[in-house]
Amino acid sequence: MKTIDKSEITDNFLEILEQIQSEGEEVLVTEDSQPILKISPYQKSPTTAELFGELRGKVQYFEDLTQPTVEEWQES
Repeated sequence: MKTIDKSEITDNFLEILEQIQSEGEEVLVTEDSQPILKISPYQKSPTTAELFGELRGKVQYFEDLTQPTVEEWQES
């Protein structure tokens, strides 16, 4: 991860954004050597269908999933 001081980012902001976009590397912005901001490239999160699509129709439920399971977790 590249680190840059806050004072340097104002003069080179567009260049830094282009570099983040082209290289995909995150940039940590600091002030007085303390991190204040992290700039990272956008990453699309997968949808539920994309994550679990292969499992559709393959999962079997043997109990009612909407009922509480308090009886199974009695305190000792």
